[in-house]
Amino acid sequence: MATITFKGNPVTLLGKEVKVGDKAPDFKVLANDLSEVTLNDTKGRVRLISVVPSIDTGVCDAQTRRFNEEAANLGDVAVLTISVDLPFAQKRWCAAAGIEQVQTLSDHRDLSFGQAYGVAIEELRLLARAVFVVNSNDEVTYVEYVSEATNHPDYEAAIEAAKAAN
Repeated sequence: MATITFKGNPVTLLGKEVKVGDKAPDFKVLANDLSEVTLNDTKGRVRLISVVPSIDTGVCDAQTRRFNEEAANLGDVAVLTISVDLPFAQKRWCAAAGIEQVQTLSDHRDLSFGQAYGVAIEELRLLARAVFVVNSNDEVTYVEYVSEATNHPDYEAAIEAAKAAN
């Protein structure tokens, strides 16, 4: 398992660590309108999955805005941001931030995504910061578990991986 800290303190991640070459695990999360969303809903497309502890905090806000800005240059890539924030809070944040290229999704109900991708933080019931790229054949082509949850991911590497998978 990846070793992750949150504000310098080690945390326990639930689920199985995902690696490049793995078949992308399925998951069930909620869209802002409370409809269920699964990996299959974007089948046949490249997916850049940005995982954040809480969208309404500084680094998570910056991460989501950065991928929103880059989305237009990625072609037919679905850019998903997943957190355990409630769908209502995500919708309100997206409206205030002008986020239109990224789909925000909530894993608050049962941590389906968090456990499938090994990013559910047991002690905090949050998701660890991570980025995954899944190609159109549902193969994981890029993985970054950010070692300190309050740090930024490697945006350039994730963006290049999404372009290469397209």
